[in-house]
Order: sequence, then structure tokens, then C-alpha cells
Amino acid sequence: MPLDLWTFLIAITLLTMTPGADTMIVIRNTLRGGAKDGLVSSLGICSGLFVHATLSAVGISAILLYSATAFTVLKSVGALYLLWLGFNSFKSFWTAKGVHQKHIAPKPFRFLVSLQEGFLSNVLNPKAIIFYMAFLPQFISHESSVLGQSLFLALLHFVIGTIWQAILVYTIVSANGFITKKSVRQSLDAISGTVMIALGITLFLEKR
Repeated sequence: MPLDLWTFLIAITLLTMTPGADTMIVIRNTLRGGAKDGLVSSLGICSGLFVHATLSAVGISAILLYSATAFTVLKSVGALYLLWLGFNSFKSFWTAKGVHQKHIAPKPFRFLVSLQEGFLSNVLNPKAIIFYMAFLPQFISHESSVLGQSLFLALLHFVIGTIWQAILVYTIVSANGFITKKSVRQSLDAISGTVMIALGITLFLEKR
């Protein structure tokens, strides 16, 4: 394997393992609906990588990056989406307060809802666009298809992201008896809601 490809894999693995909005979505949705919810959300998140790779390859992300209006609109939409997810976590927190059982059962799993939440959380994240715009060109040769190479690198990122997030889901589900306790679920809902709202506010206030 070429040295630059190893460099890409190491860098992208470290990036993937860094906690952020995607991590919180996987944790939140696994707690909400179990392993299926978390894994399908992860599929949506990782599928969004191909959108960023395509945009980066055709130069649309350059327009978003250098157009203040376009970037601000994208950043605002992404921030609002994170805030919405955060408030939903707090809604689950308050709903659980009225539940008298010691354990809280997972909510019904809805494939399209989980897939959509994961996909939108990734696609609407301007940081991902900037990262792909700045990072991918370092590993792309102009001697062959730029789009093909971009999609191949996104595929590697997809595999790494899917494996890491599956590990997160497995870890959460393995602690199921502990996780389903009302007090624990409320605490985790409050934490995930706080983190997502904080991420949304940070995205709003962040300079270009």
C-alpha cells in the first residue's frame, strides 16, 4: 500500500474516533431504539461522506467555502439541525420523568427516520465540507479521474467510520441492563442533549 494512502488511513481513523456530532447521533439513537437504530444512523452518517467527496471533486464545495452567504446558510442549517436533535434528547429526558418503571424500553425502530437523521447530520455539517476540500486533494493524482479517486477515499472513510460506530453501538448495547435504567437513561439523554446543543451553538458562533 502506498505511503500516502497509509497516511490518509491513519489521519482519517483519528478524525473518525474524535468525539463530535456524528458520535453523539450514534449514541443518542442507540439509546433511543437499540442496536438497529444506532447502526442505521451510522449508515446514514457514513453515506453522507460520498456527498462531500462528490462536491469536493466537482468544485461545488469551493463555492460554499469561498461564498460567505452560501457558507453561512449551510452553517446555520446544520446548527439548527443539531439544536433540534438536542432539544429532542431533552424532550426524552422530561418524558422519562413521568415514567415510574425502573427500566425504560427502547422506542420503536423506524429505518427511514434513523437513516435520515444520520445522513442529514453529516451532510449539513460544513466542517466536513471544509475538511474534504482541504484534505482530499493531498491524496489525489491529476493523472486519473478526480471523482473516482475522491469516491474511493470516501469509501475507505466509510468503512472506517462504520467499524468505529459499530463498536460504539456494541458497547452501548452490551451495557443494556445498565443503560435501560431510568436514572441512567435520563442522565445520558441530558448529556447528549447538552452536547448537541453546545455543538449547534458553537457552529452558529464559529467564524469562517
